[in-house]
Amino acid sequence: MKLLPTLYALIAREPLSENSPTMKLEHVLDALHLSVVRRRSLQLFTAFARVLLAVGFIPPSIPKILHKPFTVLPDSNPVGHYFNALYQTGFYYEFIGWSQLIAACLLLIPRTSHLGALMFLPIVVNISVLTTSVGFKGTWLITIFMSLAAAWLTAWEYDRLKPILLYGRETRPNGFKFQFMLIPLFFAVGGIVMAGLWAILGLGNFPDYGRIALLLGVVGAIFGMAVALHFRFMPVGELEKTTENL
Repeated sequence: MKLLPTLYALIAREPLSENSPTMKLEHVLDALHLSVVRRRSLQLFTAFARVLLAVGFIPPSIPKILHKPFTVLPDSNPVGHYFNALYQTGFYYEFIGWSQLIAACLLLIPRTSHLGALMFLPIVVNISVLTTSVGFKGTWLITIFMSLAAAWLTAWEYDRLKPILLYGRETRPNGFKFQFMLIPLFFAVGGIVMAGLWAILGLGNFPDYGRIALLLGVVGAIFGMAVALHFRFMPVGELEKTTENL
């Protein structure tokens, strides 16, 4: 087992930027990922899982893209009722089919496999929850295994996705004077103006637009404070640099 020496070597080396827990975690995850992706048996399994999941997604996507019924089950069956209702949603039904097809194609191409895994995972997890909740016999078990395989493929792409998980941005926005007053005030006034427009147009048929104006003003101020706080602490600029990149 080369994993423990590799872990020790990575953890013992100099930290990337100060001795932070995040950087130590990165070293551990890097070592684990490296140990996994270097194994030929797991490389073969990953290639098999990619092709299998892609092939499993392409056939169900075609009827949706062509706007054909996915199942012939009657409405008396919960599964049939769901898919028949989904079929009636128009272009949303086709959108699902295109999403499945695009995810499958991205998964088949090694250069875009990380994008395919990211796109595939939420789709197949949603299908897994659906088939389990409506009691789709047999299929629920298959979709659970597909979800686990999609999670594996996403974890396999850890090194391409880790900036999303571990790295932040270096700087914060340049604030301005009285931002915690001016931003909430702006949205509060906007709420009051909106209530005035409603009163002029008679929208909502409210008995007392004065109270509506007060309510929208308060809500606007709270909303504006949330915007101001997010602006104050929002990371901007380049990603944090590690000592390896300097």
